[in-house]
Amino acid sequence: MTPLEEAAEAAAKLLVFREICAHPLALTWQELTQELMSGDPLPCWRAYGRWFELLAQEGLSWREWLIREIRWADNPFSRAALRPQGIPAPLVQAARHDLRCLQILADSQETIAEQMRALGLGIPWPDGEGESPGWDPRSFADWGLSLEALIAHYRRAGVGLCGRYWAFRWGPAGLEGIPTPDLPDWEEIYGYERQKRQLAANTEALLRGDPALHVLLYGARGTGKSSLVKALLRRYGSQGLRLLELRRGDLGQLPQILADLGGWGLPFVLFVDDLSFEADETEFKQLKVLLEGDLVPPPPNVRLYATSNRRHLIREFFGDRPSPQDQEVHAWDTVQEKLSLRDRFGLTLTFTPFSQADYLATVEHLAQRLGLPHPLDTLRRQALLWAQQQNGFSGRTARQFLHALQAGLVEVG
Repeated sequence: MTPLEEAAEAAAKLLVFREICAHPLALTWQELTQELMSGDPLPCWRAYGRWFELLAQEGLSWREWLIREIRWADNPFSRAALRPQGIPAPLVQAARHDLRCLQILADSQETIAEQMRALGLGIPWPDGEGESPGWDPRSFADWGLSLEALIAHYRRAGVGLCGRYWAFRWGPAGLEGIPTPDLPDWEEIYGYERQKRQLAANTEALLRGDPALHVLLYGARGTGKSSLVKALLRRYGSQGLRLLELRRGDLGQLPQILADLGGWGLPFVLFVDDLSFEADETEFKQLKVLLEGDLVPPPPNVRLYATSNRRHLIREFFGDRPSPQDQEVHAWDTVQEKLSLRDRFGLTLTFTPFSQADYLATVEHLAQRLGLPHPLDTLRRQALLWAQQQNGFSGRTARQFLHALQAGLVEVG
C-alpha cells in the first residue's frame, strides 16, 4: 500500500472526527490524492492548485490546519470531555484511534510535496516554525499518546464555537462568534479599585466553579461600567471565560439561551448593557427566572452582569403608586414586583460620578500609558477645556480627549 492509499484509508476509518473530512479543504485534499494515485499530470496540477489556494486562504500548512480543526472540533468526544462524569471508554478508544488516523493524513503533506515536485510543480506550503499555542501533537511520535493533553485543552479552552471565539452574540441560529471583539485593557480603567476587586473576585469564583453572584453595575454614565465587564474577557478569556452580549430583544429567548450555554460547560457571563425597562414592559420577568430560577435552576456556569444608569431598573411614575380609588386590591404587590428586580442581583457595585480630580487623574493615567510627551500642566488645562465643551467629567470624556489629542483635534502648546 502506498502512503497516499494509506492516507485515503485512514480518512475513511475516522469515527468521531469525521466532520473534518467534510470541510472543503479536506475534500480538495481527497480529490488531489485520488488524482496523484492515477498519475495524470494535468488533473494533478489543477487539483493541487485548488488545494494550495485554500491553504493560502487559511495561512496554514495541511498539518497545521488539521491540528487546528482537531482543537476546534465539536463532536460527541469533545463534548464529553467537558462533562464532570468523565468520557465513556468507547469514545476514548475511538478518539485515540482517530488521532492516529489524522496523523497519517498530516504526514501525507510530505508525500504530496514530493510527488508534485516530480511532476514539475515544486512549491509546497510547509509547516511554520515552532509550536502553535494550545494542544499540539507534533512533539509526540504517536499522536494517539497526546489524547490526555487534548482532553485538558478542551476543558481549558472549550470546544467548537467556544474554542474558536471568546465573545458572542445571540442570532437566529443561536450562538454567533465575534471574531475581533473590542476588549479594553483592565489596567487602563482608572479608579474604582474596590469595585474592580469585587468584580474580579466574583469572576474568579465563576472560573473555579465556586458559587458566584449575578452582578449589577449601577452608576453615572461614562464611569467605565461596560468597559470593566468587557475587560474581564481580555483578562480571563485564556482561562476559559466566555461572554455573551444580549440585546433587549434576546431576553424573551432566555430559557433557550440558558439551556444552550449550560451544555457548553465553560463559564459564561451574560452581559446586558444599559439595563432598564419601561413600566409596561414584561421582559424583566424572564430575568427573574435567570436570577433566581424556577423549577429548573439556572446553569451554575452562567452569571448575569448588567450595567444601568438607574438604581431602580423599571421606570416608575408617581401615578403608579396605589391610591384608595385603585381597582386593584393588592396594588402594592404590583409595585413591589417591579422594584424587586434589582434586589435579586447578589452583588451591586455603585459607580459615583467623576469629580474634577478623578477626571484629571484618569487623563494623566491614560496619557502615561499611551506614552504622550506633553507637559502635565498643559495637558490638564486642555483636558479641562475639553470637558467643559463636551460631556463633563467622566472616564469616557478623558479617553475621548486623548483620542482627539492624538488625532490632532486639540492643540497643546
